[in-house]
Amino acid sequence: MDASKLREKGTEDLQKELLERRKEQFNLQMQKATGQLGRPDQLKVVRRDIARIKTVLNERKNAEQRA
Repeated sequence: MDASKLREKGTEDLQKELLERRKEQFNLQMQKATGQLGRPDQLKVVRRDIARIKTVLNERKNAEQRA
């Protein structure tokens, strides 16, 4: 997911997206632990998506504090 697309979304949408990505990350970690993970690179992609979402949320939080 691209950061510019994330910036277009609302804060509530981003929080929902973050929750979905964390659930997906948990499921992928369980698959990895049981040896059922078909695409190991998917875990890396989800982890980076979570970081991007958190970055955008923190940018908004900091902008609100400055205003």
